[in-house]
Amino acid sequence: MTPEQDPHMLAKAETLIEALPYFQRYAGRSFVVKYGGHAMGDPDAARDFAQDIVLLKAVGINPVVVHGGGPQIGAMLKKLGVESSFVDGLRVTDKATAEIAEMVLSGAINKELVGWIAQAGGTAIGISGKDGNMVTATRLTRTVTDPDSRIEQVLDLGFVGQPERVDTRLLDTASRAGMIPVIAPIGAGADGATYNINADTMAGAIAAALGAARLFLLTDVPGVLDAQGQLIDDLTPADIARLREAGTIKGGMIPKLETCVQAVEAGCEAAVVLDGRVRHAMLLEFFTSRGAGTLVRKG
Repeated sequence: MTPEQDPHMLAKAETLIEALPYFQRYAGRSFVVKYGGHAMGDPDAARDFAQDIVLLKAVGINPVVVHGGGPQIGAMLKKLGVESSFVDGLRVTDKATAEIAEMVLSGAINKELVGWIAQAGGTAIGISGKDGNMVTATRLTRTVTDPDSRIEQVLDLGFVGQPERVDTRLLDTASRAGMIPVIAPIGAGADGATYNINADTMAGAIAAALGAARLFLLTDVPGVLDAQGQLIDDLTPADIARLREAGTIKGGMIPKLETCVQAVEAGCEAAVVLDGRVRHAMLLEFFTSRGAGTLVRKG
């Protein structure tokens, strides 16, 4: 059987042809990818993810990876006998917890991911938001309303931060040098304190600052589902507000979509919520007409 008669070879060729317009359109643009959830701690998933990232770089796109690590931080805190609590899904972080979080995020997780990318043939550089003063953070606060008095109270979450300013010079330099930045969600405040930042929030702020073509949020669900449990392919901020008011969007999906909306309204072309458990989901979303996950664009 000749190559042109082999249906598997033809399918591979057709896939490359289908991807060609995307290669051409986004060459030189940035993709910011939040890596976490199921893929972390699963060697096979981590290997697939690293291969996807290296492929993006090979076709001329500049990937930037922001990773989480909540479960790993929790495991280390438990191992060291440090108690922790949560408010609205955010870990209350005292100084000792902040130091452990930085150790786990900037150390073990960050360098492991750098290693996976190296094994896939790429060149990654592991950094945090503190390097090069890349991310300046401010203290994040939350308010709760007392059910009896209806008086709002400000909760002190400790060293939990939110990005205030993103300086992209370090990222630009690394990308031009052929390297893939892998970023731990840690930032420094103007007061010199170290702040732990939600990885989704960090990725969204970086995508906006870079004017990225895409922000990918890898999750443990297929994307945003409608009231019948079916995947919604496309959303605008107005759609999201309507679905949230109807109660269709709830729970942990709310802050993820808030991040998407903030990113696209601040300069990112589009954001995608997709299932990181699916092999090569990011490539399927971007380089095929079929797509995967839920795309959020400004409208």
